[in-house]
Amino acid sequence: MAERRKRKLRKSTLAFMVILAMVVGAFGASMLCRYYAKEDIPGSNHDAIVETEPTASPTPETVMTKASLFMVGDALLHDVIPTAARTGAGTYDFTPLLGRVGNIAKAYDLEYYNQETILGGDELGIHGYPQFNGPQAYGDAMVDYGFNLVSLANNHSLDMGQTGIDNSLAYWKTKTGVVTSGVYSSQADREAVTIHEVNGIKYAFFSWTYGMNGLQCPDGKEYEVACFDGHEQEMVDQIKAAKKQADVVIVAMHWGTEYVFDATAEQQRLAQEVADAGADIIIGNHPHVIGPVQWLNNHKTICFYALGNLVAAQFDDSRIEMMAALNIEKTTTDGQSTITIKDVKTDLMYCYGTSDLKYYETVPFSQMTDDTYVADHAAVYEKYKPNITALDPTIQIGGF
Repeated sequence: MAERRKRKLRKSTLAFMVILAMVVGAFGASMLCRYYAKEDIPGSNHDAIVETEPTASPTPETVMTKASLFMVGDALLHDVIPTAARTGAGTYDFTPLLGRVGNIAKAYDLEYYNQETILGGDELGIHGYPQFNGPQAYGDAMVDYGFNLVSLANNHSLDMGQTGIDNSLAYWKTKTGVVTSGVYSSQADREAVTIHEVNGIKYAFFSWTYGMNGLQCPDGKEYEVACFDGHEQEMVDQIKAAKKQADVVIVAMHWGTEYVFDATAEQQRLAQEVADAGADIIIGNHPHVIGPVQWLNNHKTICFYALGNLVAAQFDDSRIEMMAALNIEKTTTDGQSTITIKDVKTDLMYCYGTSDLKYYETVPFSQMTDDTYVADHAAVYEKYKPNITALDPTIQIGGF
């Protein structure tokens, strides 16, 4: 009897355990179903605990563009130069004079020179020293070679008076794509901060001179020539205003001491002032000899103190000339742009003229294969090179 009760108890216990296991299993299954069904229940936070791969942020797009700039110095047209180029009444051929340099310049986006002799036209007569006037055909030749940045403010700007100014401005207005600066037809034109563009790079260009050989603009037209003597603050303010709008500010400065290679203390003071105001490229001239090239403000501004002549009937040191070039690089990432002036290089040229004054030619030293143009040309080249690097030995000479 006791044994039968024990067997019955064991069977009851086993049945209970089986039932309990079934209940637990059913409950667990129900909970799992409820868990995975939560995504259909409003307000469920099931998604919050599901791990997903992080989404990478898109890489900002970087766009880079650049523009190249070529520079030469003064077009000082002594009367023998257009006389040598004359082919008839009012016609000229400047190809022998400019061909070598012009063919180098054509490869660049921007090409600068200083039109030292005002182009008042043949009707005013072709004049040399001391008050110059040149044929507008010379400007035609420069534009044909691609020169499109022309400085007009210099000590000879008023040589032909009001008629010379009017003729010059009227002439340059016919040259589409050419940017001039330094001589103006109104106060508004002088004060304007005009922004130009090349290859997506915005630039401003200004030209200023120390004076006009003692001549003064007519009363009521003091705006006609940009003279920084007595107007330094105006010059600085103009550059600052341009820097707020342009990627690059180019400033041509007519300054220094004639026939002196070294940059004077006054030139260096002005260069620093102009650089601090926002100029990126300073192109100087007036001495009629070459001057040093120098980086300012931790390689943010490049200053060419004097490029010397491009064409002139002068002698000795004044026949040694400089050409220069650089690249302007603009990098834009996520709407933010940076500008880098790079690849600065220079080289020497020679303004050759025959003793009978009937032939003139500007010749890069790199294209001289013998001593036809300059006696012992290799030694002369080495003699003048140190003038370029006098303030900065890193400046490259050669490479055109």
